[in-house]
Amino acid sequence: MPREVYLETFGCQMNELDSELVGGQLRALGYRFTQNRDQADIVLYNTCSVREHAEQKVWSRLGELVERKKAEPSLVVGVLGCLAERDGTDLMRRMPVVDVMVGPGELDKLPALLDNAVKTRESMLAEGVDPGRGVPKSARLAALQGNTSRRSATLAAAADTLELLDLSRAVSPLDDTQGPQRSAYVRVTRGCNKFCTYCVVPFTRGAEVHRPPEHIIDECKKLADSGVIEITLLGQTVNHYRFEHGAAVTVNGFVQPQKGRSYSGGHRRDPFAGANVTTFADLLRRIHDEVPSILRLRFVTSYPRDFGDDVLEVIRDHPRICRYLHVPAQSGSNRMLAAMNRGYTVEEYTEFLDRARAHLHEPHKGRPCEISGDFIVGFPGETDEDFEATKALVRRARYKNAFIFKYSPRPGTVAFEKLPDDIPDAVKRRRNNELLALQGEISAEQARAYVGLEMPILVEGHSVRERKKQAAAGACGDAPRGISLTVNGASVEPAHGHGSACAIDDEPEPAPPQVPGVDVQLSGRTDTDMIVVFNAPARDVGAMVGTTMRVRILSATALALVGEAVVPNQ
Repeated sequence: MPREVYLETFGCQMNELDSELVGGQLRALGYRFTQNRDQADIVLYNTCSVREHAEQKVWSRLGELVERKKAEPSLVVGVLGCLAERDGTDLMRRMPVVDVMVGPGELDKLPALLDNAVKTRESMLAEGVDPGRGVPKSARLAALQGNTSRRSATLAAAADTLELLDLSRAVSPLDDTQGPQRSAYVRVTRGCNKFCTYCVVPFTRGAEVHRPPEHIIDECKKLADSGVIEITLLGQTVNHYRFEHGAAVTVNGFVQPQKGRSYSGGHRRDPFAGANVTTFADLLRRIHDEVPSILRLRFVTSYPRDFGDDVLEVIRDHPRICRYLHVPAQSGSNRMLAAMNRGYTVEEYTEFLDRARAHLHEPHKGRPCEISGDFIVGFPGETDEDFEATKALVRRARYKNAFIFKYSPRPGTVAFEKLPDDIPDAVKRRRNNELLALQGEISAEQARAYVGLEMPILVEGHSVRERKKQAAAGACGDAPRGISLTVNGASVEPAHGHGSACAIDDEPEPAPPQVPGVDVQLSGRTDTDMIVVFNAPARDVGAMVGTTMRVRILSATALALVGEAVVPNQ
């Protein structure tokens, strides 16, 4: 009988992609996925340690399994991702319910560890031994990267077995009941070299590593052949991508990823560009030209200091590359940016904003450009003056949306060790709410600029409102995915191709005007990542989902645009 797996993902798009890859790998080995945790033989949590709230949810979920495991000692529990890497085997001592731990840099080892854990328990039960009274250490295993990813200063990353996980991905990584997959993530870099003082990612995901361009392009082609029409390239600092072919190393028959080469930044062009180098601009151009059936190409998340004109020009000159840039700022105060070790000033950030819009913002041609950002409020030492500077930057930046978080100290970061968390929680909450309100006003103003335009949108399916309506009626047609996603503690639907690499925008959509004879509300996105909702006959839903169509924008809120489908020759 196939073993049933429950896999819940916390946090970010990186983790969502990891879960898809792991899910495809396990499914190919005969495992079956379920959305019912209580029926699963194996329970896996893919964790994030960037936000405290999401981390607390993981601890709560593990605590809920203690009693069940006493009653069902054959149950296997695994913790994957950043929390496993950061806490190490201390996590198993704190939570003995955990049998398997795998860090984000060792996910390719998960099948072997699960197989060992499951077979050990089956063997013990067959011999009449209760696994609940003591499982051998050999059946409670951890695969953690530790600090090994930073021990070598060589450009090549030798024998990178994690690359095999990406190369072996299933083109339909979720279960077959959900229908064709139209959007997908593709990883171009792993890890990070920036060491922002608040961030644990460089320690949990390791050094920046860049995948060979041929691997990325082949993956895009396979996804396109399976029906995918929108791809989002992922990286912690995705615009740092650079592959130096002259330094490429081949191990076991395939080219290995490379460790990222650092440079001082501030360049309008990649300083290492040349005939023997594939830069990020080159990669975007190649995917656009060599995979023409991909109708939309996106990427997140970008680092502002190193965003060159070469990338902006490629986006401008290649129509299927989306004019949506997610570029975190984190603060509008130079003093706070220095304390965060962000590596740029407010002036450098705003220079980038001006340069990006000069290249890409062409609303008169129907090609607007939208930018989103990230902000942390209440970072250690933040004064009222610092916060006012952040508000000034938000007003200046005119973001489509921004992901705004209260600072929470994260173990393993420089800030946790060296900077006292000296801002009262009440002050953090007030600043957080003020910034959210300000951004809400700006988002509404940005959205109103779309009213009257006809925009091509990618139809994603029923809107959030429609899914809730149909679920209440017991008739929702959206098939279960078998893998659930939790962001900041809230369950949401995985939604490819938008948002931050560390956050997902899950706001509900407004209701379009009622139209006689129209049955359902659908949702889609413009290439600038604006949510669009519109009504459509229920009989047409199947033909519309996963296609692009033109919609005339009738009204707008801070959350979404409301439109009507444009009939050809109307």
